[in-house]
Amino acid sequence: MTRVLVSCLQAQKKHPLIGYEHWRRYFIEGCREAGLEPVEVPGVDWVEAFTLSGQELTAWRSRTWEAVLAYVRKEHAGAGLSLFVSYFYPIHIDEGAIREIRRIGVPCVNFFCDNVRLYRKVPLEYVPFDLHWVPEFEALPLYEKARLPSINAPMPCWVPSDLRQLPTAETEPPTFIGGRDELRAELLGRALALGGKFMIRGHGWKYRSDGEPIRRRPYLQVLRNQVALVEQWGLMSLFYKIEQRLNAAGQIAIRDSDTPGPVTGNDYFRVTREAEVTIGVNRVSRPDTSDRRPLTYSRLRDIEAPMLGACYLSEWTEGLEQLYDLGTEIETYRTAEELVAKLEMLADDRARRHALRRLGQRRALTDHSVACALHRIIDRLGVS
Repeated sequence: MTRVLVSCLQAQKKHPLIGYEHWRRYFIEGCREAGLEPVEVPGVDWVEAFTLSGQELTAWRSRTWEAVLAYVRKEHAGAGLSLFVSYFYPIHIDEGAIREIRRIGVPCVNFFCDNVRLYRKVPLEYVPFDLHWVPEFEALPLYEKARLPSINAPMPCWVPSDLRQLPTAETEPPTFIGGRDELRAELLGRALALGGKFMIRGHGWKYRSDGEPIRRRPYLQVLRNQVALVEQWGLMSLFYKIEQRLNAAGQIAIRDSDTPGPVTGNDYFRVTREAEVTIGVNRVSRPDTSDRRPLTYSRLRDIEAPMLGACYLSEWTEGLEQLYDLGTEIETYRTAEELVAKLEMLADDRARRHALRRLGQRRALTDHSVACALHRIIDRLGVS
């Protein structure tokens, strides 16, 4: 069996961070579904890097990669390793170690899904990899410009077998699931004000006022932050930051009755599957982009929700038409007005909702699985 070394945010303890636990499960189970044997370096905690800085981070990187290289040498000399698949941020990477793994004879592939949101150009730390798994259609020019080999494959998502059947009932109203940010608040607040009938489930939406005074950061720290912002994103980033604050001050208030609270665990899957319509929002904020013309790119939800059998209505972005037959397998909107109109259309057409569930799930499970992406990568690299 082809053995794949997987290093995708495995952790040795619970860290005070959100949104990382599912990635390891998706990669590991996706490998097994592809007929591959996933293995991991024992005792390594990749998530710990996010909690460190300075000398502590340097020490962590040294001891971690020492363990990785020792494991690769032992396993490759024994049962063998055919591929190394990682989900690394630049802070994780030791470029010399990646080159050594390749010299040993194990091709290295890195997945990263926040290219266009975080970077204006590909970080130098990514250069040593044999191949880059790039899910964002909009990020491909970054890798082309850097002359780095890349493959455009969907976000890696895996769902268990018991969730691969269509839901038998619609138990929830149309719902958006996700935490609050200013762009989501502006879009969804406007849609609600236009008469949209849907719920928002996530952290940060409830209004709070506990009387605590605003704690302002020291002036010198604020100045350093502004300088760092301009150095990374350019002078216009300061203008856009002011614009963001003005836009936030003028946002439409969202009522607490429209935000009944977050859903987690099994309830997350239940609501995603059983909502009359599951809403996706693909806009993100970037310092060098005006929030009046927000950056959009396809997110994990664009794969996960259809896989779970949701009737899915996502914000349009480039590349979605390569994933789905829009209007047949999933529905899309571009503005708050169109979001409200599409919700009204779907509310009146139960047969259409069922067809979107059935066809969207079939497409996602057939063409967009982790197994499909891994087989494409293996073929691209000529791995035996």
